[in-house]
Amino acid sequence: MELFEIARALLRRWWLIAIPLAAGLVVAAPDVLNRTATAGGYSANINYTAFQDPEAIPRADGDYQDLWLSSELLVNALTDWVRGSVFRDEVTQALAEQGVTIEPGALGIAADNERSVGQIFLSYPDADGLGAIMDAATAVLGAMNADYFPQLGDVDASVRVLHRTGPDAAPPSLPNRFAPLIKVAIGLGAGIALAALAHYLDPMVRRREDVEAAGLTVLASVPRH
Repeated sequence: MELFEIARALLRRWWLIAIPLAAGLVVAAPDVLNRTATAGGYSANINYTAFQDPEAIPRADGDYQDLWLSSELLVNALTDWVRGSVFRDEVTQALAEQGVTIEPGALGIAADNERSVGQIFLSYPDADGLGAIMDAATAVLGAMNADYFPQLGDVDASVRVLHRTGPDAAPPSLPNRFAPLIKVAIGLGAGIALAALAHYLDPMVRRREDVEAAGLTVLASVPRH
């Protein structure tokens, strides 16, 4: 019975629910109609290996490390460099010198490595821009590593790209997928809250249940029709 009374109170003030709900639908409409509003952008992947020029730093006979171990340590160091903000700045500067302008805040860069193979994960909203970013990242990685690692003996380590994928359309993130539903739900919740508040503040007596809820006895009632 209480649920029936709640539903009747809300239906009596349906327009208070409809207004915020309509506003939520209007706000959510661009996300549904415009694919770019919920697009996940584009992603790309670069796999590479690197090795140091053994002639760059003079060493005593018998002081050479295993070439595979040296490559693994070098890839580890490059991975940490790629993860930092300095690498992002170098990529942005390299693109600017080519006349390509990007939004640094929209560029996503992540890196990982598996022994002697490094991985760079890139994301950007524009496919053409991401393609230019891939080329610039590869160039910076191979041509500027000695500037940040003096142990290379002022000679850039050789970087070889093993595999490149992308730019590929990335799926939208979970918040973007559910954003329209969340906006509509917020509008519906706000409308229900307004209707409940209006019912609570309403001083009018409309039904005999309202009189009985105040502790009064109803002797008789006049039918509406």
